[in-house]
Amino acid sequence: MEFCPSIWSEETAPKSMSDCRECGLYRHGSRMVWGEGNPNAPIMIILDNPGAREGRDKTPFVCGTRQTMQHTAFRVGLTSDDLYVTYILKRKPTRSYNKDHVRKICIEHLYEQLVVKQPKLILCLGNVAVQAFFQNDEVDVKTLRGSWHEVNGFKTAVSYHPLAVRRRPNLQSLFIEDWSLVTQQYFGI
Repeated sequence: MEFCPSIWSEETAPKSMSDCRECGLYRHGSRMVWGEGNPNAPIMIILDNPGAREGRDKTPFVCGTRQTMQHTAFRVGLTSDDLYVTYILKRKPTRSYNKDHVRKICIEHLYEQLVVKQPKLILCLGNVAVQAFFQNDEVDVKTLRGSWHEVNGFKTAVSYHPLAVRRRPNLQSLFIEDWSLVTQQYFGI
């Protein structure tokens, strides 16, 4: 079987959140993306913010982040049914913003999402997402990867952001190791 990237369906934000204006990112003109993939998946992937899903001509495409994630998941034996992707920020920033203020507000929405979804495992990707989720600006992927951490009661692993892996091919083997750690835990290997 060959790998072929695909556009995963998006989960609609809860009605109470669909028009959220609290953090101010709505002014950037980007739409809210609550998550994508299987909303009931046992493994939750946390990224910093949603990426582009369509070109300027509104043609849908699978961005590099998602291609890298999907390909790595495929390589370690996970399927789209196993995974749900969500974000610290629910809208893609398109210009500068008050990062601390926005993350403080948006992380609360992620915590609410975790309470509802109750994933068995979390894989947090990239330093921005890791620092926000761990609530610690001093932590980084390099020192946390390769082992499990308990974060807000959830078994959490970390790895590099897929775009970092695309830009720095030397991270590819570490990225696969981290996804394999999740797969082994998930399948009880």
